[in-house]
Amino acid sequence: MKLFLDTADTAQWASVPGLPPIAGVTTNPSLVYQSGRPVNVTTYLALVQMAGAMRIKDLMVQMPRPDAGEVQTYLSELLPAAALAKVQLTIKLPCAPEWSDAIQTAQDHGVPVLLTGLSNAMQLMWAIDQGANWVAPYLGRLEDAGRDTWSLVYACIEAQRQGTQLLAASIRTPDVLARLMAAGASAVTVRPELAKAWVRDSLTAQALEQFNLDILASEKR
Repeated sequence: MKLFLDTADTAQWASVPGLPPIAGVTTNPSLVYQSGRPVNVTTYLALVQMAGAMRIKDLMVQMPRPDAGEVQTYLSELLPAAALAKVQLTIKLPCAPEWSDAIQTAQDHGVPVLLTGLSNAMQLMWAIDQGANWVAPYLGRLEDAGRDTWSLVYACIEAQRQGTQLLAASIRTPDVLARLMAAGASAVTVRPELAKAWVRDSLTAQALEQFNLDILASEKR
């Protein structure tokens, strides 16, 4: 299972000891706003260039509006920059019918498409029919809304057989991460502060402490 970091804050893109290899970075307009930057093509170009400089192979950026002409403008600048930086660019678009023209525009450019915010099985079926390369349900939000989260997850995993890969988002606990691994999810995206925190675990720390105490006790015999 691939691990993506979910942030537009480039200071958080660096790995730490104990973190598995990072497949790439995902962003969206809210994350760009939280990073203190405007949601525009200049910001996205800077993210592409930074990904190249940091040797991050995959970058997923979300288009701000369902305007096919605007998507065309973004791609005309982003795709050459991504090729120069040796970064695989994936275009994120909301999983909603009003984005159909924008989806088609991205596909016409041969760029992988991720449909984000997927929340039910009907949307999943539509995403498959649209030829989406990826779908991204927000698991935490679905759980908060009282949805049957795991039925949708398993449906997304089954859809991987047809070529539409699952990028599970809004992962809040390592237990959910483990369950996704066991179920066969293709990828997850995690906020960097959580990913880096999960490198360590209090139970592991307790075991290490006991080992050290027993080593000291053994040396006094």
